[in-house]
Amino acid sequence: MSAFCLLAGCANNESTTSNQNLNQPDMNETYQPPEWVYQTNIYEVNVRQYTKEGTFNAFEKELPRLRDMGVKTLWFMPVTPIAQMNKKGTLGSYYAASDYTSINPEFGTMEDFKRLVKSAHDQGFKVIIDWVANHTGWDHVWTKTNPEYFEKDSATGTFKIASGMDDIIELDFENPELVKAMIDAMKFWVTEADIDGFRCDLAFWVELDFWKKARPEVDKVKPLFWFAENDTWEHPEYMEVFDASYTWKWMHMAKDYYQQSWPADSLTKLLNFYNDAPGIKSWFTTNHDENSWNGTEYEKYGDMALPLAVFSCTWNGIPLIYSGQELPNKKRLEFFERDPIEWTGKNELHDFYKTLLSLRTTNAALKAGKDSETIMIATPTQPKLLSYLRKNGDKEVLVILNLGTSVVDFTINDNNLNGVYKNIFSQEQKELQNTPLNIPSWGYLVFEK
Repeated sequence: MSAFCLLAGCANNESTTSNQNLNQPDMNETYQPPEWVYQTNIYEVNVRQYTKEGTFNAFEKELPRLRDMGVKTLWFMPVTPIAQMNKKGTLGSYYAASDYTSINPEFGTMEDFKRLVKSAHDQGFKVIIDWVANHTGWDHVWTKTNPEYFEKDSATGTFKIASGMDDIIELDFENPELVKAMIDAMKFWVTEADIDGFRCDLAFWVELDFWKKARPEVDKVKPLFWFAENDTWEHPEYMEVFDASYTWKWMHMAKDYYQQSWPADSLTKLLNFYNDAPGIKSWFTTNHDENSWNGTEYEKYGDMALPLAVFSCTWNGIPLIYSGQELPNKKRLEFFERDPIEWTGKNELHDFYKTLLSLRTTNAALKAGKDSETIMIATPTQPKLLSYLRKNGDKEVLVILNLGTSVVDFTINDNNLNGVYKNIFSQEQKELQNTPLNIPSWGYLVFEK
């Protein structure tokens, strides 16, 4: 029996099939995200590399295009100034802050950022910012005003290097005054810039107790979206506080599946795990770290990149898209230097993403969380097909992905599929039950009832 059949609950004979209903577990019982989170998507903005100017004002001109593409939430990589001492490269790392309540002058001014957030809100976007709580750069203002906020290296007597990265130093969350100062800094961005949430860098590097203190205090200003760079594979306890988390394990295993011809059950078993894990999952094929250090999505996944993008936009969770994926960007972007995306004026995947993101926004079947069902559709004679039905009341979306190198002709015999379905890309309408279908190698089909 194929691994995909094991996940789908296929029987050993072709005349009988059964289905597994993969319902998302209950959300965090203590905190609930704002309602808009359940059908949002996230677009990560690398301001430094997004435009030739590399500024907030230049990026603001891109908002109408992104809105047309269906983007709902903009995540800005850190906007705080970068420490100069021990910095990497010419410009340094966004993740080595020198002040938590100021703007990186490379990008513009505080007024520029406030205006950008207001413009984004006026056009219907939500805005979240990257928050780097675990560490700062070596010349952060606190190293002078409050050196007691930092951990010390007993061998050198100076600040403790953070996890072997010599441009950043560790904060001491055992210090209650540091905890208060960090919470106040987070409140600053909500009160001053009216942001809608935080993407919390390496959330599991910071004591869980801090996040338990921070969220209720910052949420007093307004309800926020709390998105953790944390994989529930290793740290499920952090979902006591956070609304959504990463799926690093899925991203890496999908690469191994493609490059090393891993067996199909390496993917399906992992999907079963994520289904049982708490919180909303965010699905992605690239981001700033992956692109710069491990290669573009096309280096990692090749022909599998687009079906994985379809998966990210339709499986139970929140899709995450990185700057330039709509181009598509096929180069690694420098991290510590200026290296603008090479926009051509023709974004080949704009309509591809627009179709998927619009469907996610308008069809409640793709809503994240426990209100939507995920029903695996059995295709027992085709082990490389991953087929699933997303369902919410009378709303349905069927997704079929060919995760193999061969063209597949197949027929679905499943009682869950009743009525007429529309191919969202071709607009062709048909009944799917017992209808012959064809899907190319590394292809995808998405039908809306």
